[in-house]
Amino acid sequence: MRKYRKILVAIDGSETSIHALKESFKLALNEKSWITVVAVVPSYQGDLDMTAVGSIMDLMKKPAEDALEAARKAASAERAYIKTVIEEGEIHERILDLADAENCDLIIMGRRGLRRFERTLVGSATARVIGYSHRDVLVVPRDTAVGWKKVLIATDGSKHSAIAVDHAINFAKSYGGELKILSVVDLPNALYGEAPGFVDDLVRKALVLTEAVKRQAETEGVRAETFVREAEAYKAIVDLATEHEVDTIVMGSHGRTGLKRLLMGSVTEKVIGNAPCPVLVVKT
Repeated sequence: MRKYRKILVAIDGSETSIHALKESFKLALNEKSWITVVAVVPSYQGDLDMTAVGSIMDLMKKPAEDALEAARKAASAERAYIKTVIEEGEIHERILDLADAENCDLIIMGRRGLRRFERTLVGSATARVIGYSHRDVLVVPRDTAVGWKKVLIATDGSKHSAIAVDHAINFAKSYGGELKILSVVDLPNALYGEAPGFVDDLVRKALVLTEAVKRQAETEGVRAETFVREAEAYKAIVDLATEHEVDTIVMGSHGRTGLKRLLMGSVTEKVIGNAPCPVLVVKT
């Protein structure tokens, strides 16, 4: 389908980021995409009048230069063509500015393990890229592979999730995959006792919503299965992905700027931090 014509991969030299880069080679091959790889050198915050500032900057650049060298070696081993760029400044700003300058359709970043901090905040640079980006972002956890045979689409009926549904169906159709369609009823426990009729109504609406997406998928020749769960939204998504060994989770984003959506406990941030597979956050 060639959805992603240009891909930007942000690396920092870690095994996680190099793994995400290697996974981008597979996607780029299938999508016939160009890959730009960027490593960012943080701005020097010390005394600019120091005579040793040149040496300090050289030291600060070395990890980024080493990361790009590792990227070139990985690309050579996979016979992939990449363009490498080194930037200096605030990490998420430089990544987003380069994505704009290169007119990239997708940004790919790695996610480390499941330590408590990473489960909560994902990683500040990744969080900020997702929070501020107007482009799709694919987050690849360590030791996972990007695939489209089993795609989980989490939908709430909003226009943003409708766009994500289109992406998920297109990927499943292009790669001969199937869809797992999930809608979650996430309400405080108190409501179950105080307003059971209201809860039942939401469940019925969720069933109607998932069935509508299923019909849309089947119209495109994509096999689909629907699920409605009553649980905390992020946990329902992660649990279903784990139970069905999903290859990729696709989620919509409201696209608002600012970090409150990502760093204050949003569903997207929690799914990314806990997912057993790559997560595609659809922005466009």
